[in-house]
Amino acid sequence: MMSSSANSTKASHFAAALLGCTILAGMPASAMAQDAEVQAEAEAIAPADAQSESSPAPAATQEQGDVIRTITVAGAQRLEPDTIISYIQLRVGQVYTAERADQALVDLAATELFADFGIENNDGNILITVEENPIINRIIFEGNRRLDDDEIVEEINLFPRQIFTRSRVRADVARIIELYKRQGRYAAVVEPQMVMLDQNRVDVIYEITEGPKSKVRQINIIGNEAFSDGDLRGEMVTKEAGFFKIFSSNTSYDPDRLQYDQQLLRQYYLTEGYADFRVVSAVAELTPDKRDFIITYVLEEGERYQFGNVEVISQLRDFDSDLLTASLGIKEGDWYNATLVDDTIERLTETAGTYGYAFAQVRPEFFPDRETRTMDVRFTLTDAPRVYVEEIDINGNTITQDKVIRREFRIVEGDAFSSLQVQRSTARINSLGYFQENFEIEQVEGSAPDRIILQANLQEEPTGELSLSAGFSSLESFIFQGSIRQNNFRGRGQTVGLSLNYSRYSRSGSVSFTEPYLFDRNIFAGVDIYRQDYNNGYFNRESATYDQSTTGISFRAGVPLTEYLSVIGRYTLNFENVTIDESLFFDDFDGDGVSQCEPILAGRYLCEAIGKRTQSILGLSMVYNTLDSRLRPTRGEVAGIDVQFAGLGGSTRYLRASANAAKYWNLGSQFIFSVRAEAGAIHGLGQDVRLTDRFFLGEPDMRGFDIRGIGPRVVRRPYIQNDEGELVLRDLDDKANQDDALGGKYYYFGRAELEIPLGTGARELGLRPSIFVDIGSVFGIETPTLVQSPPPDGLFIPRLNEDGLATFQQFVRNDAGDVTGVEVVTNPIAPDGSVNTPIGRRFDPFQEDFFGDSPKPRLSVGIGVNWNSPFGPFRIDLAHTLLKQEGDETKILSFNVGTAF
Repeated sequence: MMSSSANSTKASHFAAALLGCTILAGMPASAMAQDAEVQAEAEAIAPADAQSESSPAPAATQEQGDVIRTITVAGAQRLEPDTIISYIQLRVGQVYTAERADQALVDLAATELFADFGIENNDGNILITVEENPIINRIIFEGNRRLDDDEIVEEINLFPRQIFTRSRVRADVARIIELYKRQGRYAAVVEPQMVMLDQNRVDVIYEITEGPKSKVRQINIIGNEAFSDGDLRGEMVTKEAGFFKIFSSNTSYDPDRLQYDQQLLRQYYLTEGYADFRVVSAVAELTPDKRDFIITYVLEEGERYQFGNVEVISQLRDFDSDLLTASLGIKEGDWYNATLVDDTIERLTETAGTYGYAFAQVRPEFFPDRETRTMDVRFTLTDAPRVYVEEIDINGNTITQDKVIRREFRIVEGDAFSSLQVQRSTARINSLGYFQENFEIEQVEGSAPDRIILQANLQEEPTGELSLSAGFSSLESFIFQGSIRQNNFRGRGQTVGLSLNYSRYSRSGSVSFTEPYLFDRNIFAGVDIYRQDYNNGYFNRESATYDQSTTGISFRAGVPLTEYLSVIGRYTLNFENVTIDESLFFDDFDGDGVSQCEPILAGRYLCEAIGKRTQSILGLSMVYNTLDSRLRPTRGEVAGIDVQFAGLGGSTRYLRASANAAKYWNLGSQFIFSVRAEAGAIHGLGQDVRLTDRFFLGEPDMRGFDIRGIGPRVVRRPYIQNDEGELVLRDLDDKANQDDALGGKYYYFGRAELEIPLGTGARELGLRPSIFVDIGSVFGIETPTLVQSPPPDGLFIPRLNEDGLATFQQFVRNDAGDVTGVEVVTNPIAPDGSVNTPIGRRFDPFQEDFFGDSPKPRLSVGIGVNWNSPFGPFRIDLAHTLLKQEGDETKILSFNVGTAF
């Protein structure tokens, strides 16, 4: 039987060792490499006023062999003694042994509830002494700027009013460091501290040193012979850090991006014929200062292959293998291209699906010949039954009526399945804008092998729009706008809208209604009632010379001729009034007593435009549209022709025709390229085309030019004195000149634009940058009558009397020579020979010039960014003009921003 002292000594040694293992001597101090484990030091977690750790180790005393009579607990504050006893296996009536005492110590340590504990045996009376771990009062984070407290709290396990344990602190340190690793901050350091409070409470403080973001300093590539390091780095998403990439988010290290780059390298080599290519290894090493990573790829290129024999074996009776082979577009001798193989599989699958074979599959087989370095490919189009649409299920629509969705389907129940028609139906439903983005029609097996069920599982999105906005535009300065619009009125697909706009130069309001399926037939109809007032300060901010108000109503109706081609008819009735400031531009130079618009003041073109008129306009349009989305297209084309005839009543008569076209290409990797072109002409019928009916071009269509900054214009420049006192004309590009755009009878315009994708973070912010090229011109009017006021005296226009003679005023004098009054005479010289003062109006010296009436192209290039900012949509463009004509007004920067409130 073991003696009590020996038993106690053995238990003490075991408890001391156990406590030394349990209470670790520290906490994680830094993030090492990816696979580095968080180390701990016990001194890192200690009360601020704690003494050196010298408390005795837990002990199990007395000899073994005593029968346990009682078990008592000392030192418990929050825990019940019975609860503590339940954690161990010692029980009254058992024989007390050293092994059982040691196991009890292990069990108490496993609870992590106690800072210190021990067991004593006094002749079978067991005393368990414990010192409970403190309760957490607060958890404090210091030094964290890149992560909010809330972001960290969501990841850690400790929280206030919980029992403090060192293992949980260590785990929380590891989690915080992992959070910073996800941000690319591998040098982050987290030091936990503990401040003891009264009533056995503790504040846990995590002192965080975030460190810099770890960048990719260098990318090494080993084993590449066919392509240079620069070519291969260009294919990767990850980029080396450098001065020219300070704004790039792809220079930080990301393990997921490392895996993706390996896929991109493999894809690149496979498209260039290297069918045996593989990435042997990809290693990311953290530099000793933990600030940067060095990534090393080891490649095995293998041999380059050419296509050998490429054939299609069709097991479908409706498809001829030879014809399918001839249509592949893959020629023997071309370099092997895995992307071309994938595209062929997709194209063959779609072809089979178009003809109703929904479950047909294409199985590729590859036969490499390493001696001749050729790759034979066989595409087997597997046999499958022709499939018919058994049912179309529509689920999830609680507001939208079923018929609104079903009428967008290009396929009905009982039809032969066609993947092309299903894709078109998906695009049409997406274009409604009523449901979740990227909606897809699901295909489910039907009740038989030749039956398929199409399911439209919808998630309705809000279709009502209420907008109150204010913003600033480089076009109109401050803008205030309010609108309410329901795009799915009563769930019938109808659109009802009301809008009001106010800016420095314009005010407008409109009410609109559109029925997309009139009388449940594929005919859409709509009506718009509107009022618009603006002055040409909108186009010439230095001075507003005229005001135009338009009140009108427009009726429209259209019918599709084919799936992609529609014809639209319109009738518009406008009541228009153009006025100018009579105090500035009216005078009675002809002496008839009636003040009227004076061309020398307002310009002949403007005098001809003023007045009231009625416009009765018939319009006819034909539109071809295959865009995948009307909101933000990524592929497809749209083209249209529009003809307008004004003269079915009213006071305005003209014939206007215009055409436009646009095409979008998805280049992959979220690059969207588009081109757009349009042109138009207008011809007066028995009258000249008025100023307000002509074509104008400039911002926002032609970026790099000011508003109406292109085309025919009259510029009036005054004579000013230079430093030598000589009279010279003011510079042509001086904004203080009176510049009046006259518009043109003909115009053309074109644009090419490439939308460039950004990183994930930028996409989440709604940033969409692009580069563009704009080209266009407006021209085709008669040269207006110009007025000159030559130096040095300028121009004097005398007032005419009723006989058309110039009148002058002279003094009336009495016999003594005193002036007694003034009289008007037609003789320029008074009887007494005195000089008379003419009645009329004098104009300081100026010169008018006519510019811009040329079909020669204007050309600009630039970059722009669309941003769905928290303040509303924002667009900014920076453009440089490459080609312009004399008199054109250029502009480098333009932007528009608004906000909702």
